[in-house]
Amino acid sequence: MPDTPVNQPLDIDALRADTPGAAHRAHFNNAGAALMPLPVIAAMKQHLDREAMLGGYEAAEAEADAISAVYGSVARLINADTSEIALTENATVAWQMAFYAQSFRPGDRILTARAEYAANYVAFLQVARRTGATIEVVPDDETGALNPAALNAMIDERVKLIAVTWIPTNGGLINPAAAIGKIARRHGITYLLDACQAVGQISIDVAEIGCDMLTATGRKFLRGPRGTGFLYVRHGLLDQLEPAMIDHFGAPWVEPDRYALRPDARRFETWEKNYASRLGLGAAIDYALALGLERVEARCRLLANRIRTELGAIPHLTLHDLGRDRAAIVSFSIDGYAAEAVRAALAAKGISVSVSKPSSTLLDASFRDLPVIIRASPHYYNSDDELDRFFDAIRELER
Repeated sequence: MPDTPVNQPLDIDALRADTPGAAHRAHFNNAGAALMPLPVIAAMKQHLDREAMLGGYEAAEAEADAISAVYGSVARLINADTSEIALTENATVAWQMAFYAQSFRPGDRILTARAEYAANYVAFLQVARRTGATIEVVPDDETGALNPAALNAMIDERVKLIAVTWIPTNGGLINPAAAIGKIARRHGITYLLDACQAVGQISIDVAEIGCDMLTATGRKFLRGPRGTGFLYVRHGLLDQLEPAMIDHFGAPWVEPDRYALRPDARRFETWEKNYASRLGLGAAIDYALALGLERVEARCRLLANRIRTELGAIPHLTLHDLGRDRAAIVSFSIDGYAAEAVRAALAAKGISVSVSKPSSTLLDASFRDLPVIIRASPHYYNSDDELDRFFDAIRELER
């Protein structure tokens, strides 16, 4: 694992040597799934080997301390207590566990952002249909980010939940998470923050943000394995929440007619787990912490800003990112080319990008009349040479 001194820049050559996939592709799809570093791969393989030799139960018992340590790694990553962390199969499960633990009545209001992610919004729709709660979108400011002043003006006694995606899936916009948190705390409203695209590329402090619940994935900028995620629930809120679904891990059966919820956030977990993946998640978090999230964030923004500058100078190419403060997701389209055709042409040259369909952020895409867009999401291990290859490929397409 690298250990970069605080006053030293990242050693990009060493990080690339630690990333087997970097030798084969220029990977600009870190908002989809980043390339895993060697320590993550090793942690997973070692546990699988142990399961093969000992059996699944015995391997988990032998690695009990390392498995338990993953909770501490997540807690350090976001400045929380280990008792406030649950590990999940993915970010969607984490978010669903948090959201469906809320209770809604007719007239309750759910406030969200225009660029909210589809998986979250359809859950709002389902609960609204079942309970009579309403969904309301907070207006944006002049940059396209959620407007805190508009949010504050919408608050009344019927607002039950503020639920926002911090960095949307369809571009580099960063919503003002901490400003939202101040409003939520002032009025005593539960605040659920989707941090899928934030964790691993920017520093996160849940105390500073003021969120009550935060959900994230391991596979994106954290560089962990697929099938991993986590949920943070503020300790003061835990006793007010019962998961919509439980088993005997999160709620031990203590008497024939009674169960008792665990006192910590693991009440949102179930008994069966993929321990190899969880150990990979822990290794990914420890890797990021050793690098320092401040340096990671600075490098990610440097690369993304260079991409925006270079692409912005190409004729017939339109950038679609909103916000004053932008993350390492660059969205664009090229006149006369379908997004999938661009993705395929780049893939043929060993360059990975992804596409974002309007259905993933339907309100925002409809409001802005967005097409299917191309999404380039660099990470700190991407090199200047890879960026040059990417720019050359785009210019060739445009010509």
